[in-house]
Amino acid sequence: MSTRSSGAPQLSVITPLFNCLPHTRVMLESLRMSLPRGLSHEIILVDDGSSDGTRAWVSGLGAPYRVILNERNLGFGGATNRGTAVARGEILALLNNDLVLRGGWLGPMLSALKSLGPRAGLIGNVQLDASSLAVDHAGIRINLKGKPDHNRQAPSLAATLFTPVRRVVAVTGACVVVSAEVWRRLGGFDEGYVNGCEDVDLCLRAREAGLINAVALRSRILHHVSASPGRKRRDEDNTRRLVLRWRDTLAVLGSREWTWDHFGRVAQDPRDFPDPVEAWRMAFYMTGARPTPPATSLSGMNEAIDGELARWRKMFSD
Repeated sequence: MSTRSSGAPQLSVITPLFNCLPHTRVMLESLRMSLPRGLSHEIILVDDGSSDGTRAWVSGLGAPYRVILNERNLGFGGATNRGTAVARGEILALLNNDLVLRGGWLGPMLSALKSLGPRAGLIGNVQLDASSLAVDHAGIRINLKGKPDHNRQAPSLAATLFTPVRRVVAVTGACVVVSAEVWRRLGGFDEGYVNGCEDVDLCLRAREAGLINAVALRSRILHHVSASPGRKRRDEDNTRRLVLRWRDTLAVLGSREWTWDHFGRVAQDPRDFPDPVEAWRMAFYMTGARPTPPATSLSGMNEAIDGELARWRKMFSD
């Protein structure tokens, strides 16, 4: 592994740690083996209150590692923000400690960042579940309930070859490349989320700022999904917070999928179609010929989101 140059490095890798030392060892070894030769870099490890020997182990690491020991557990967003605050690289790579990185994973992500130029937001990649090797992430979409969901459909060979940079609503924070300038302009992760949805929230802020989030389809890694202790404990709280903040945006972003689903169901009996003009609007919207969702689609998404909000009101009042 090459060491840092005397000036600012090209790349800062930031990895929060909370226990799971065996995963951390494997991830860092795979990082060492897969970083391109000659790439000046630093690796910032933020221990977030581990109790399994991680703190002692990382404290003994030398360059290119920089170690931060949190006095208390800040959660994924807080630990990542603390690491990025001291990063000196032009580009930030946010990596979970439960990844297994394959050779060639970084190049396609950097190429995607470069190809999008000043409009580049957050760049993710294709992630395979380490236990099953099934695709766990090829971008994040908004589902029929107005909530973020991983796209787990394997990219086609044609897409990988000819359109290797796929624009998406959002990407998971498990493996992300972003310019340091964009990260700081957006303000990093919102620490009001606790180990969930902070990545989607940041991506939505990037979209709001006119930036493009994308998946580099030629970059593939393995991920021990949700290995960190307590990773899923606050899922409902986090998703509710996200939906309350971004309700109107999520309704629009979920409308195309809602339209496809609705159109497919009512097409089984033409008598269930709305008026012909609205049906044509929906057809044009599904094919991309119409940029904005028709009223029926937006109404359907808002009704679905209302249902989730009602469910959460009952859940959190019990």
